[in-house]
Amino acid sequence: MTTYFEDLTVGETDEFGTYDVTEEEIVEFAGQYDPQPFHTDPEEAAETIYGGLIASGWHTCAMTMRLLVDGHFDDSAAMGARGVEELRFPRPVRPGDSLSVRTEILEKTVDSADRGTARVRSETVTENDELVLSMTSEVMYARR
Repeated sequence: MTTYFEDLTVGETDEFGTYDVTEEEIVEFAGQYDPQPFHTDPEEAAETIYGGLIASGWHTCAMTMRLLVDGHFDDSAAMGARGVEELRFPRPVRPGDSLSVRTEILEKTVDSADRGTARVRSETVTENDELVLSMTSEVMYARR
């Protein structure tokens, strides 16, 4: 069943997804988009403040987006986002982490006869419930 703007409820929460992070993927993503040694070279990364290889924050965003699409957006009338605020990476993502996402609808605003915007808080956590990403976004949804 497709989720439309009217189906969202302020205060509603959801949890979904599993994404297993590999060293190979961290290095590959960073090599293309964020080639800093703590993302691309396990030996050099071991000598940094992180003590080992970590995923780029932008990679963490991309993995979060994958979880959001698979867990919610692929079966919704979402029309994209207007932006993201308060993007934070409180803990780095490491090889072997297994990520999932939880969301909360914070606010809804009717924009026009055919769409509305939901302010959504998203948190990405590890299998040990350690927060690795938090953000608030404004997502547009079609109205019925």
